[in-house]
Amino acid sequence: MLSLKNPSPFFFSGQNRRTHSCSTPPPRAAADFAASPSTLISRRLILLRHAHSSWDNLSLRDHDRPLTKAGQADAAKVAQILSTLGWLPQLILSSDATRTKETLKSMQAQVDGFMEANVHFIPSFYSIAAMDGQTAEHLQQIISKHSSPDITTVMCMGHNKGWEEAASMLSGASVKLKTCNAALLQAFGNSWEEAFALAGPGGWKLEGVVAPDSTICV
Repeated sequence: MLSLKNPSPFFFSGQNRRTHSCSTPPPRAAADFAASPSTLISRRLILLRHAHSSWDNLSLRDHDRPLTKAGQADAAKVAQILSTLGWLPQLILSSDATRTKETLKSMQAQVDGFMEANVHFIPSFYSIAAMDGQTAEHLQQIISKHSSPDITTVMCMGHNKGWEEAASMLSGASVKLKTCNAALLQAFGNSWEEAFALAGPGGWKLEGVVAPDSTICV
């Protein structure tokens, strides 16, 4: 289980938690991963909801709404936390909405490691998030398409309700993602396809939920 030295208000551990902005991984997932063969490679998946966006200009399409200044600051904070935890993605798959693009831009400006990742903007991430129960399977398809066995950490950036649904379906926990919250998930496999197949629905280990504010999940 990952953690930061106390006191850290930003990383929510997966243990000893009631359902709030993150949830306790089910016993099945903990048992499965404890018994994972050492020959399998750890695959780490970051599901990040975009930072807070502005509604000031009502003439804009929803797709084109930018971040607020607070949203930009939150994105920078989360980037720094992920860097401190060692969760720097090698591959970033993002919705092409303005607010997700600006979230990534703020993260890249804060931490050079995010500039080194291979980035793909996926238009379907914007629309799939509004469809009931379809996001997790779609993420699996897109990750498998764009990843390779040497990539061990992937970040997918998108929107609710789909991102909460995907995090919950993959982990088997009830995961809540406020703006600029990131669910950290882990599975094992010698490829991403194998990791998804071996973990199945509910088998990804929820390592925690990263948030930019000082609210502690207990």
